[in-house]
Amino acid sequence: MFTKNNPGPAGRPERRRRRGRPAGETPQAAETRATLYRTAIALFAEQGFEATTLRQIAARAGVSPALLYRYFPSKRAVVLALYDVLSLEFAARTRALPAGRWSERFLAALETSLAVLGPHRSTLVALVPVLVGGEESLFAPATAFSRERVQRAFVLAATEASDAPRGALAPALGRVLYLVHLALVLWWLLDRTPGQRATRALVAVAQRGLGLFRLALALPPVRTLLTDFDRAAEQALFGKAAEA
Repeated sequence: MFTKNNPGPAGRPERRRRRGRPAGETPQAAETRATLYRTAIALFAEQGFEATTLRQIAARAGVSPALLYRYFPSKRAVVLALYDVLSLEFAARTRALPAGRWSERFLAALETSLAVLGPHRSTLVALVPVLVGGEESLFAPATAFSRERVQRAFVLAATEASDAPRGALAPALGRVLYLVHLALVLWWLLDRTPGQRATRALVAVAQRGLGLFRLALALPPVRTLLTDFDRAAEQALFGKAAEA
């Protein structure tokens, strides 16, 4: 469950290594890490990220704070581990999206994302303030490893579609679809209707809108608008420098 991008002692992703438990880690240590992780995210769901302390996590898990710090030196490390676990599962489940138009492939990737996140919704709801701001946000440099995994699936949904736009427009479309996906996920996290019915209604609206937008992409002004939006989003959200 914990892989090459687990945060190190300084809270930064470690150097790349193969998936699986960290080099030299025993099965017992791997199980201890997994137990501490599960305990932490359960506490986040119960009482919120800010209210949860590392000492509470250690006490609930029945270990010493020193042992907890060995695996997770901060709550931030737990959040990064959560991103790692969820983005890896999403990437694995979207390696082979169904063939078809980009709008259909986008909806398949979106449904997969909601399916992966579903069992962790309570924890993610508690983490909403963290998701949209701070060093652990979805747009922060420290979480780029997770963002790039997920974004890649949406880029491939566009670039490998049967109706993929030509040239650089296809990856730009994929990146914009990734942002649409994030907006829908945030709506889903904030949705208080039974079974998140409002989210399903919004996805249905988005599905109709995507069909219209697919037709509109044939128009040069719409293609320009898409490219300009993609460039602005890269600069505003991810700090990418504007191209010369």
